[in-house]
Amino acid sequence: MTAEDILKELRELRAGDLPTHGGRTLAYVYDSGLSEVDELGAAAHALASSANGLDPTAFPSLLRMENDLVGTAARLLGGTAETVGSVTSGGTESCMLAVLAARDARPDVATPNIVLPTTAHAAFHKAAHFFGVRVVAVPVDPVSFRAVPGAMAAAVDESTVLVVASAPSYAHGVLDPIPEIAALLDGVRFHVDACIGGWVLPYLGLGPFGFDVPGVTSVSVDLHKYAYCPKGVSVLLHADAGLRRSQYFASADWPGYTMLNTTLQSTRSGGPLAAAWAVVRHVGEEGYRKLASAAREAAVELRAGIEALDGLRVLGDPVSTLLAFTVADDAGFDLFTVADEMRERGWYVQPQFAHESSPANLHLTVTAANRGSEREFVADLGASVAAAREAGPVVVDPQVAEFVAALDPATLTPEQFAGLLAAAGLGGGAGLPTRMAEINALLATAPGPLRERLLLEFLGALYTAS
Repeated sequence: MTAEDILKELRELRAGDLPTHGGRTLAYVYDSGLSEVDELGAAAHALASSANGLDPTAFPSLLRMENDLVGTAARLLGGTAETVGSVTSGGTESCMLAVLAARDARPDVATPNIVLPTTAHAAFHKAAHFFGVRVVAVPVDPVSFRAVPGAMAAAVDESTVLVVASAPSYAHGVLDPIPEIAALLDGVRFHVDACIGGWVLPYLGLGPFGFDVPGVTSVSVDLHKYAYCPKGVSVLLHADAGLRRSQYFASADWPGYTMLNTTLQSTRSGGPLAAAWAVVRHVGEEGYRKLASAAREAAVELRAGIEALDGLRVLGDPVSTLLAFTVADDAGFDLFTVADEMRERGWYVQPQFAHESSPANLHLTVTAANRGSEREFVADLGASVAAAREAGPVVVDPQVAEFVAALDPATLTPEQFAGLLAAAGLGGGAGLPTRMAEINALLATAPGPLRERLLLEFLGALYTAS
């Protein structure tokens, strides 16, 4: 195929994706609304994409750019001259490395655990799964959804290698009481997950939550979120080099070169790093202050509009640019249907299933590109609520719900899973479903482990060779 034909086909394929610009996809993507930022990031990415971050002595340009980004992040997040860091592929890798560094710094602990609020990002559960660490999940306040300092401290024991808090939590956009938690810890490493808030909260004057809080030992912040850099770039900061040392990996136990890794990856394209370096330098502090203000103003206006709609309420007290809303108990309509109706009107809002005191809800990640379209969003949300109210609640057959709730994912066969996926509308080779309300309602009846397995089977069915 010619290059022209291939790019034409790629454009046709991309036409079926959610839009990444324009503020209509309120999850997964971050849009500054500044076209020159995207163009600069793409150009810088192309210039460095073939360079390899595996060996900084071979590509000193990447070393310079990484140190520049780490220094900028450290200054933003209250770091000192002792603060060090690493650029990673994303927030999950940054969080995983924080757990790995904490575990490997305590070889004396036979069965290490990490203490975190139940609202902490699932990346920490992934890290625990990969690295053989036990999660001690502490319930949050059932109304504010913020971590409870006394309960967090009480969960710490002699096997705890890391305590985690969020700035803010993804699900509800609330800021954990980080100074209060830190004050109750006695020498245990304390990681602040600021992946989504670290590049916006300081510009809004919110905090403290970083190294300006005594006791915070590491902070993660994603640049491909509110620094509006191309994916995927994150920074993991440590208060000093001694804390970072156990994150590194080295192996001379083979006949090739001595492998030295600062992150989970070995070979790393220099493209994302260069793109982030260019965008951060171009936007600058005043630019980020304006972008943060625009996103926050949009979030405030959206919250007011949502709360004015009959039957909806915002969860907790979101302080920055994320929020989640649910339906009143007697609303008489289905929230997942609202999400489908918004999709019909050109908006993507992210469904979240119920968990402990948090009911099923719709999540919004608000960016600077949403400023100016708040009234349109609220009007379409009102129309979507009206359509959902007219359609009525989504009812799952009680016998089906009882059957699903009793299933054991550990004993089900692939054939049984295929049947369940088909019953849920996720199988049979029919392609991706266009409406999800009935599917989500059925999945909501499944216990968490079964829902995980069902969706993993669905994911496996999607990823097949063509």
